[in-house]
Amino acid sequence: GQRDEEEAHHILETFAFYLSEPLSKERVEAFSDGVYAIVATLLILDICEDNVPDPREVEEKFHGSLLEALSQYGPNYLAYFGSFVTIGLLWFVHHSLFLYVTKATRLMGLLNILSLAFVGGLPLAYQLTSEFAEKSHNEIEAIQVSCVITFFASIFQFAIWTTALLHEGETLHAFARYGGKEHAFMFAKLALYPCVSLGAFFLTCLLSEFSTEIFHLMQIIIPFAFLALRIFVRISLTVIKSVMSLSRRKVVLLEEEEACLSPTETLS
Repeated sequence: GQRDEEEAHHILETFAFYLSEPLSKERVEAFSDGVYAIVATLLILDICEDNVPDPREVEEKFHGSLLEALSQYGPNYLAYFGSFVTIGLLWFVHHSLFLYVTKATRLMGLLNILSLAFVGGLPLAYQLTSEFAEKSHNEIEAIQVSCVITFFASIFQFAIWTTALLHEGETLHAFARYGGKEHAFMFAKLALYPCVSLGAFFLTCLLSEFSTEIFHLMQIIIPFAFLALRIFVRISLTVIKSVMSLSRRKVVLLEEEEACLSPTETLS
């Protein structure tokens, strides 16, 4: 029995060591860039295949006006741009994350593959949301599936960041560690997509009548949120630092006043 316990403990230690073994950061980035590029290409292929009017239809129904024919596919193009922006922002967050990582581990590589598996499902989310213009009866389900795909694609990126923080001395640059100047901004940037997609999912459950508006509002807000996030984090950190510096000054002034007082005055 004791030997079995020792063997089990040894297996767990070996497994933990196996997950913490180094992995080529360059190959992880190259593989991820390839997946993001293929997923973005699949989106434009869907547009070219299903949302381009036939020349005969343009001539007969729209009297040769290509712009009028394309206007019928406007919601499909909006869904395409929304999905493409989602892919672009997830790639941007992924790029920022591995810009701060100095050494990748096998656990980080596994989490990255899980994130890419859901990134590969974004063309499915586009196909579902592009049917909104046809007044389909499964809008809520389509939105919830899209939110779930986006949530898991982004939450695994957040898990990579958390894993890197566990061994930050070996895996992260000094300015991105706890207390570093970029730590708060990176944390907020990685938490943005999981929080917004989860919030949109529950809002569509509660306010099913406005599910389409909630989804489009989410797609519009997130790009502007990324632009405003750094400003907000910088302002917040500046306010925190100023408050801390004021409190330190008060402590220093009190210590100086106590030092200037005589012993009898100090006792009194």
